[in-house]
Amino acid sequence: MKQPQTTELASGSFEAWDCYVKSHPRATLYHLYEWRNVISRAYALQSYYVAAFRDPTGSVRCNTIPMSASSANESSKSLSVTAIPCPVGILPLVHLKHFLFGNSLISLPFFDMGGILADDEKIERALLAEAMRIGRDLKVDKLELRHAGPVSWLASGDKHPPQSENELVVRTLSHKVRMILELPDTPEALMNSFKAKLRSQVKKPLKEGLTAKIGGKALLEDFYSVFSANMRDLGSPVHSRKLIENVLMEFSNEARIAVVYGKGARPMASSIVIGFKDTLENPWASALREYSALSPNMLLYWTMLEYACNQGFRYFDFGRSSPGEGTYFFKEQWGAKPMSLNWHIVSVDGRPLGSEDASDKARFGKAISYWQMLPIPVTKILGPKIRKYIGL
Repeated sequence: MKQPQTTELASGSFEAWDCYVKSHPRATLYHLYEWRNVISRAYALQSYYVAAFRDPTGSVRCNTIPMSASSANESSKSLSVTAIPCPVGILPLVHLKHFLFGNSLISLPFFDMGGILADDEKIERALLAEAMRIGRDLKVDKLELRHAGPVSWLASGDKHPPQSENELVVRTLSHKVRMILELPDTPEALMNSFKAKLRSQVKKPLKEGLTAKIGGKALLEDFYSVFSANMRDLGSPVHSRKLIENVLMEFSNEARIAVVYGKGARPMASSIVIGFKDTLENPWASALREYSALSPNMLLYWTMLEYACNQGFRYFDFGRSSPGEGTYFFKEQWGAKPMSLNWHIVSVDGRPLGSEDASDKARFGKAISYWQMLPIPVTKILGPKIRKYIGL
């Protein structure tokens, strides 16, 4: 067996990448190449999508791999698989550098998952070694690999990377969980599985005259009006509208917007869902606080779950939560079960890793309180300029 080689995937060669991702049992939505285009077009952040090959010059039995533009300015090409063989491992990386939030390579920022995807441990190690090399060239402080399941050898005491005599300095964070609900075949079966109290909470907004709709880009304005207001209320800079637009464009067949309306067609709650394999992911969901008495969030989540059942998904991913907090209990009441996230933080220069991270509210308490006082139109302008550098 030949030693795996790593290289940054040729610009635009996304179909070979995505073919590998879709065939790998541990792949997640956030391994797909389309996220490179989403993040690049919205925030102009530099990314490094690294692929491993068994024999990059040998014969590979596969269809011709089309080259597709990785930015809006590149033209489409095609290249035979003899030049670009099928990968045996991939690692998407995005570079975030800011004087306040740090200098990091993250796989993948803004989302819960990403990290190394490979056929075996040898390839995992080769991909890590290449990521470390890129990190040293960029002079980053750390490499952050966001895995659903742990990379066993990284989480253990075996911390010598290939082609290096230095021991890795690694810290694994597993205090956050994904909340996953296994779905029955029909919405009716799901509704019948709920306790009477939850069924009543779902029906309440309907009795109050609230309605829900699922669609595409036509609902973007309504989604973003709720999303931006909710993020301001939370004291957090909002993502760029352009980021959401590019999600809808890159995942036009998989992404949908859900919106709950009150009387007068006032958007009260909104979310985005994206399907991948047998799971419907929910990366963003928001509800306006002033309408909490009407429970629009209950109708919003029921609308997503109903859609998931009708589309034949087997699981619904409610997203990241901290056990013991309010969002955890909210998702648990629907029957969702926790699955630990494993974020491996690797020191690129070998120095000890600090215990703080950008999610520590104590560090930004005053900034959060000030942000909550800003007018929403101002946060829509300033928010994306800051949000692009916050990896969470």
